[in-house]
Amino acid sequence: MAKKKAMLVGGFGMIGRHIIQALEKDGDWDIVGLARRPPSFRTKAKAISVDLLNRSDAEEKLGDLSDVTHIFFAGLSGGVAAENTEDNLALVANSIGVVAPIAKNLKRVVLTQGGKYYGVHLGPHRSPSKETDPRHLPPNFYYDQQDFITNLQKGKSWDYACVRPEAVIGFATGIPLNCASLIAHYAIVCKEMGVPLNFPGSAASFNAYNRFTDARILGRFQAFVATNPKCSNQAFNITNDSGFRWSTVWPFFADYFKVPMGVIMPFDVKVMMNESARVWPRVIKKYGLKVDEFSACDWTFANWLFQRWWDTILEDTKRIEHGFYEVIDTEQSFKDAFDTMRKEKVIP
Repeated sequence: MAKKKAMLVGGFGMIGRHIIQALEKDGDWDIVGLARRPPSFRTKAKAISVDLLNRSDAEEKLGDLSDVTHIFFAGLSGGVAAENTEDNLALVANSIGVVAPIAKNLKRVVLTQGGKYYGVHLGPHRSPSKETDPRHLPPNFYYDQQDFITNLQKGKSWDYACVRPEAVIGFATGIPLNCASLIAHYAIVCKEMGVPLNFPGSAASFNAYNRFTDARILGRFQAFVATNPKCSNQAFNITNDSGFRWSTVWPFFADYFKVPMGVIMPFDVKVMMNESARVWPRVIKKYGLKVDEFSACDWTFANWLFQRWWDTILEDTKRIEHGFYEVIDTEQSFKDAFDTMRKEKVIP
């Protein structure tokens, strides 16, 4: 019998999928995933379909989870905007807020946050960003969620940890905020239409310095944080520890997808890709693709990724000092995601 039982909120999305894979590899976990849709990958995790914006449904569906020892939160409501505070707070209140009071052996809650904690979505910010940096003026749903958990924990035996990745690179289906998928679909449309792979941001954006986060490393780090005593009531940044500029990886994208390298040409990606959506059914038929991921792409998120002109670096020193040393070259991270998408017949 497993010694530990994990409840994952947002259990089968990009981040949840890789947490599950890390826990299953460890082999010492029972796993329950909460999500609106069933898993699209092989897993032994039990799935619970629950509406976490509905308190009554949450209490009915989660009332038997009194044996949970660890909770991982990777849910999201209403898109990426930090201003979506009400529903994102409800996700925490109707999951952690329901299960923590009845889980007598609860050890730790792991809350997934992100670079928006430091204001990366607002414009130039302190970079490298450290876990001790002050908050910006609200609204920011990460603050509401963390404050809820901090207040809920007072006087209790369990503790929590906050994990802060930047944009996540990996493979999962049906995920709008999937930067590898956005790049792949944009490049394939360019190839199909016979146009070069132009960079849709400014010259400053093309040369801004970034660090992203590999989904596999993020999943393994979440498992590490959940069971490491030194991580109690701590926050940790987690990136690839490999910085890049779009100018350094754009030639790789062009070469990988066999499309001519373009120029810096600022445009609204959402407008262009919505117009180009008519091409994708032809691509599916031509290459025998199994899944239509084009319709899942959030091109508003793509605009934000390509058009922010300020450096965004999350400092990784703290997680390394606490014993988690994994790093990966970001170009390799993108390549692995593209290779997996090809293998799964999501892209040609």
